[in-house]
Amino acid sequence: MPSPHDDEKEAAAEAALSLIRSGMQVGLGTGTTVDHLLPLLPGHARDVTYVASSPRTEESARTLGLTLHPFEKRERLDLTIDGADQVSPARWLVKGGGGAHTREKILAAAAERFVVIVSADKLVDELRPPIPLELLAFGLAATLRALTPTALRPVPRSPDGGLIADYQGPIDDPGVLAARLSSAPGVIEHGLFPPDLVTEILVARRTKIEKLAL
Repeated sequence: MPSPHDDEKEAAAEAALSLIRSGMQVGLGTGTTVDHLLPLLPGHARDVTYVASSPRTEESARTLGLTLHPFEKRERLDLTIDGADQVSPARWLVKGGGGAHTREKILAAAAERFVVIVSADKLVDELRPPIPLELLAFGLAATLRALTPTALRPVPRSPDGGLIADYQGPIDDPGVLAARLSSAPGVIEHGLFPPDLVTEILVARRTKIEKLAL
């Protein structure tokens, strides 16, 4: 079904397209806004190498004829483009609605520029649960108990074998919660992305693009 924000997602994707230049190494996130970007990429720039954050993105990109490479032997990227589920006034992000937040965070951290593209509905007054998690299967019951209230999400495992779960508790201070989640044994990665990871955020309000100050 078409989303009422599809036009904004399309506008955000078109704004991001201008950032991709010939010869670049570009990371591609996972989600509906990136879905709008992918069909714009073929023929846009020459000799661009793409790295996908999920099998879903990789399959879509290959279908479009894009050149993709695994990320195991690459140390850096020029640019990573991704969406977000929530963007707070302090520029914290929540990501991982598609369960790919671990790989998305790796691509974001490895890029010279991490650009987030969103429709205006992703801007929130304050972050709200759930916060996506990727968990080890070993010791799962103990991990869930330590992170109460957290529940497994009834979805397939991540491409790297982790279980996808959602933290449902309060988010009074994103930095404090991020530190708690990162330090908990059994947590592979969480979906809180700090502002210092982000280079710029492009927000589409109808057909106009606003660049948020960081």
